[in-house]
This record gives sequence, C-alpha cells and structure tokens, in this order.
Amino acid sequence: MLDLRPVGYVIGLLVACLGLTMLAPLISDLTVNNGHWPVFLEASVITVFSGGLTALSCRNGVTEGLSIRQTFLLTTLVWLALPFFGSIPFVIGATNLSFTNAFFEAMSGLTTTGATVIGGIEALPEGLKLWRGILQWLGGIGIIVMAMVFLPELKVGGMQVFRSEAFETMGKILPRATEIASRISVIYVGLTLTCALAYSATGMNSFDAMVHAMTTVSTGGMANTDSSFGIYSAGAHYVACVFMVLAALPFVRYVQIITGSAKPLFRDPQVRAFLATIGIIVCVLSVFLFETFHGYNEIAFREALFNVVSIMTGTGYSSADYMQWGPFAAVLFFLVGLIGGCAGSTACSIKIFRYQLLFASIKTQIKRIHTPHGVFTPRFDGRPVGQDVLNSVMAFFVAFIVTMGLITVALGLTGLDFITSVSGAATALANIGPGLGDEIGPAGNFQGLNDAAKWILSIAMLVGRLEVLSVFTLLTWYFWRS
Repeated sequence: MLDLRPVGYVIGLLVACLGLTMLAPLISDLTVNNGHWPVFLEASVITVFSGGLTALSCRNGVTEGLSIRQTFLLTTLVWLALPFFGSIPFVIGATNLSFTNAFFEAMSGLTTTGATVIGGIEALPEGLKLWRGILQWLGGIGIIVMAMVFLPELKVGGMQVFRSEAFETMGKILPRATEIASRISVIYVGLTLTCALAYSATGMNSFDAMVHAMTTVSTGGMANTDSSFGIYSAGAHYVACVFMVLAALPFVRYVQIITGSAKPLFRDPQVRAFLATIGIIVCVLSVFLFETFHGYNEIAFREALFNVVSIMTGTGYSSADYMQWGPFAAVLFFLVGLIGGCAGSTACSIKIFRYQLLFASIKTQIKRIHTPHGVFTPRFDGRPVGQDVLNSVMAFFVAFIVTMGLITVALGLTGLDFITSVSGAATALANIGPGLGDEIGPAGNFQGLNDAAKWILSIAMLVGRLEVLSVFTLLTWYFWRS
C-alpha cells in the first residue's frame, strides 16, 4: 500500500513556508499604512498552522528517500496545495474574489502562467501586488528544482536525457534536491536582484522594479498595471528582454559557470537553437512591422523583440496589443508560444530540446527509408539518444496535442467561441499568459470567463506545468495498484 506520510510531510512543510512568505506583503502594507495588513496576518496564521499540523502528523512516516510512486504523487499534490492556500489573500483581501477566481489567480501565479482575473490592478494594495509577484517567483524556482531533480527520474517527456546533468538524484531525491536547490537559489536570487537594479536604472520606482524582477526572472509575466509593460520606457523593455532570455536558459549551466566552466553554456545545443529561433522570428516580425506599420525605426524592432521573447519564454508581458497587427502576427504568436525555452529553466511550453529530438528522429527515419540496410542513430549534443527517450518525447507530443484538443472542446462546451477556446487551451497548457481575441488577448484578461471555463483552465495550467504525462500517470490503474 502506498505510504502517503512522506508526501504529506513535504507538502506540509512547503505550505508552512508559503505562509511565512505572506509576512513580506504584510510588512509592505504596514510600511505604506494602507490598512490592508491584517489580511496577510490572518492568511499567514491559517496557512502556517495548517501546513505545520500536516507536517507534524506525517512526521513519523519520513524516510531517507521517496519512491517513484511517492514522487509522482508529490509533484502533483504540492502544486494543488500551494495554490489552494495561496488563494486565501485574494478571497479575504481587497479583491474580494470568489474562491474560483482566487484559485485561478493563485494557480496562474504559481505555475508562472500569468493569466489574471483581476482588473484595475493599479488600484490594488501594495501587499496584493507583491503577493502576486511572490507567487510567481516561488513558482519559478520550484519548477527549476522539479525539472532538475524530479522530472528526469520520472522519465517524463524525454527529460531523462538530462539526468546526468541533474546530478544523478536516483534513490536520494530529497537530500540531493536540497543540495541542488541551494546552488540554484543563489543564482536565482542574484538574477532577481540584478534585474531589479536594472529596472530601477530605467526609471521604475523601487517597488515596481522588485515586483517586476520577480515576475521576469520567473518568466511569470504578472505586471502591476492593466497595460502590462506598455507604460514603461524603452530601457525597461530591453532590460526585460535580457532577463527573460537569461531565465529561459538552463540554470544548471549557471551552476557550471560558478564552478569555473562557461563552455557548457555556449556548447549546449538547446541554448544555441533557442537563441537562433528567437533571432529568426524577431527578424521576420520586425520586417513585417517595418513594412506594415512603423517604417524602419527602433519602435518596430523593440516591439517585435519584446513580444516575441515574452511569448516564447512564456512570460506573457505585452508592450502593445499585437492583435491589432493582423492575422499574420496573431498566428505567429500562437505558434511561438508553443515552442518554449530550455529544459531546466523557468520557461514553459513544449521546450526547444523536444523539437530537436523530434527533428533528429525524423531525420534518422528518413535516412532509414532511403538506405534500408544502413544503421542510423539519433543524436543529441553529440550523444546517441536511446529509444526510451524518443518514445517518451513522442508520447509527450501526442499527449500535449490531444490534451490541448480536449481542453478546447471542453471550453467550447462552456459557451466560449472558437478563438477563445483554442488560444485559451494553448496558453493555459503552455503556461504562456495572454491568449488571442478581444477577451483574453494581450489587451484583456480572463475575468469575464464563466466559472466552469476557469476551473478547466486552472487544471490545464497544472497539467502543463507538470509536463502533462506526470499528471496523467496518476490517473492510471497501474499507478494505484499495490
């Protein structure tokens, strides 16, 4: 029988830690004396008490390591428990959101999707603005650790190809997770502080700079205004582009840089492919904007660069309503959002390495058709790729596409139109943020959707952030049998 106590213990500790982070927005509200701080005091007490009690009740079941079944369960349940408690400040705070809306907002934050149901963000108390940033920041570092430690061992969607670079964690998942997290945390905090200083240098006030640094490095995209980045200077746009790209690169490469070797970063095939893809798409869109709207000037290039980087990394900021750029731009952004960043980063979506493995497999198959008696092996980063990895990648692509189709149908059944349903399914499953159309596009938000659609999208955000297959495994009979 599956022992749930180790899972409950870890979840309880993480929930309690989440409650302690609520003290930061409490202090923020106290500092500006807006009278909103009791909301975070109450939410913190509830969360810390609940998490601590859960951890204490499960403490007698703690073991040295987690089994694969326990790990599958942990990676899913923790991303359900944290949004549940993270939604409390939205329910009892100034937003007075329903639980459905509050859970959607918290899930969007922790999965770094960036979709929001809140309008009039400028008028929110500072504590709630900061809380949205904290949720995304915590979700960003959480997904890095999960990508480096858990997913390679679960063999989800080809992630096992990075197992050797994830410090060989099999059998000692939690102890090794602590070691990896400590290294990554230093880098993550350093990038965040550097980004905040850079934003301040462009004219942002210190509060906006810190919150946007959190949502940039986490590639989350929740901004402090309804117009996202549209009100900020050109300098802020370029700073955001730099740090969105840095956050979408493999954090294990930064660990290697700290230990004295920068070569792996520049030799990493997924890094080169990621940067090349951005460069090509930005050039294409820039030429389109040059010819169609702006003429040959810096604004066209900046808007192309900022929005392409934002959507491809899954950040979801916008500097302009690109729905006004015509069908070509809308289709381009839809496809760009399904590419994603590098494995082991805060970026989301399908991720660039899976496309590389897919193309390597297709290339090998073409060679086999042309030369039936030849021996050809797909390779990635100069190493042969096993059939188990290729099977996992193919299964991921099929699962992703089928899931997106099912979510689209489900959203359509709630009464949403085709464009909203398709783009909503894609943006939630790929954790991008804005969709297409007038309602959930870059100039809108998800506030007007019905409750059924919001729950469907909340589930989609969770499934997409956990790489689809790891969640679906829990739904199989094989997982639960003794």
